[in-house]
Amino acid sequence: MFPPSTTASNPEETTICNSAKRLKITFLLPGAGHTPVGGFKVAYEYANHLSRRGHQVTVVHPASLRVDGGTRNRARSTFRYLYRKGNNSYKPDSWFQIDPAVRLLWVPSLSEQNIPDGEVVIATAWQTAEWAAKYPDAKGRRFYLVQQLETWHGEEDRVYATWKAPLKKIVISEWLRDLAHTWGEECWYIPNGLDFQKFWLTNPVEKRDPHSVMMLYHSAADKGSADGLKALSLVHGQESSLRVTLFGTPKIPDHLPDWAQYHRQPKQEALRDLYNRHAIFVTPSWTEGWALPPAEAMTCGAALAATDIGGHHGYAIHERTAMLSPAKSPELLAQNILRLMRDDSLRLTLAKSGHDYVQQFTWERSVQQMEEVILSDDS
Repeated sequence: MFPPSTTASNPEETTICNSAKRLKITFLLPGAGHTPVGGFKVAYEYANHLSRRGHQVTVVHPASLRVDGGTRNRARSTFRYLYRKGNNSYKPDSWFQIDPAVRLLWVPSLSEQNIPDGEVVIATAWQTAEWAAKYPDAKGRRFYLVQQLETWHGEEDRVYATWKAPLKKIVISEWLRDLAHTWGEECWYIPNGLDFQKFWLTNPVEKRDPHSVMMLYHSAADKGSADGLKALSLVHGQESSLRVTLFGTPKIPDHLPDWAQYHRQPKQEALRDLYNRHAIFVTPSWTEGWALPPAEAMTCGAALAATDIGGHHGYAIHERTAMLSPAKSPELLAQNILRLMRDDSLRLTLAKSGHDYVQQFTWERSVQQMEEVILSDDS
């Protein structure tokens, strides 16, 4: 089947709009882009779309990220810089297609001498925000695309400080917007988009095996993969016909049960096929900014069993577009999975309503809002 006709293929987006000011825009990423990362994907999508709208876009990848890197870190980053510079392995070529007009840079660090002058510079993670806050005006008006409350590395004070830094904040979810407001910070709220030319419904939801379940596996504790596996094990104890597919970037999990299989870094086409083959998608995260995989699965017709967290609330509405349960509660997650497996009417209703609901999250809408923010007179 072919992807549905959407505004993603609208030729107007690929035409330079003479009525809009053309900007030199720089995105700051927190490292190399060779491995699939949701936050990188969001930045690359913006870069592609803004470039097609006529802006001159540069995406900067640093070998050394931290402002306070020590001698030992400098030695490691120097080796990393020379290695990836030699073979261009910092690029996302294996998992994301960058528009040829977008300029990709691999630099030793995010020091200002490595950053091109321009009209707009956009930090995309707290470490990049630390750098951006120090840049002179020549680098452009400074923005901070806040994609998560990134306190999982144990540097809460520095993370919180970036929310107070002299950067214009753009947040990707309502819970991050509310958090900013509690700290007295103004921000723009722009939810992520979805690529409906890559993820769409190819297999009717009625034809799917109700015992087929899919889940992202991640080694980071806050992704809740251990909770998800425990929940699935509890489900298997009651439904031995359960068939689970995991996917992710880490190596295959240890002690994977024989009723589960693992796909490491599947290509976009393979991932779309996996989403379409499964009746249920499980997302057990403790925290998210605005999670992409569950929403992608919904575009492909999977019914969603998710944790009740802010990063899922943009599209997961309990008993309307998803089944929600508290984070860190695998027993309750298992109950929701079992309910979806055993209640065909509920599963099909949620799958269809979820699929319809996420159609509003186009990249065209998100990019239009982003362009309005960075072009606004008061920015």
